[in-house]
Amino acid sequence: MKNHIKTMAFTVVLICFITGCDKVHPLVPLDSDDVILAFGDSLTFGSGASLSESYPARLDSLLDQKVINAGVPGEISGEGRSRLPALIEDIQPALVILCHGGNDLLRKLSKQQAKRNLIAMIEMIQQSGADVVLIAVPEPGMLLSPPDLYAELAETYDLNIETTVLSDVLANRALKSDPIHPNAQGYQMIADAISDILVDAGAVSLIDN
Repeated sequence: MKNHIKTMAFTVVLICFITGCDKVHPLVPLDSDDVILAFGDSLTFGSGASLSESYPARLDSLLDQKVINAGVPGEISGEGRSRLPALIEDIQPALVILCHGGNDLLRKLSKQQAKRNLIAMIEMIQQSGADVVLIAVPEPGMLLSPPDLYAELAETYDLNIETTVLSDVLANRALKSDPIHPNAQGYQMIADAISDILVDAGAVSLIDN
């Protein structure tokens, strides 16, 4: 009997690992004039597509909410850590979508330093009163799986996290403009995945078309 229970538990864990099951943490519903800040590097900026096809722009069109694109191509996490405070002060977002660390991984910089930078950004956002949604960035290579640091941060800070969409997009040539950037269709998939998280967590509602 104990072996049967262990087998069932292992199966559940394996299914969640394969399908990218992520716990949904309830978010405070946003008011109509609240702003969502999409913060990151080229994956947020929308490199490989037009600005109107970036994931923040597509997310803005899906939601009854303003989404500001604050992506800077080529930025590493340390630079993002330095840039974020002024944006939080100027924009005063109610929610921040944090997608950072990809350039650290590309340049093979210290993962522990990237994690420390992400911790600083998460704590900075939360101390401002805003919620955080984290997007895990995959490591370059055949597997395209995110390093453990993203899941660890989500667990530590009780964050909603999207763990699979970037891996899925970057593993599909039809969804990429180059080896490391999505195309318009890929960015739409990212926007769809983030909107699902925000709706499921109770932060926003979709625009009725």
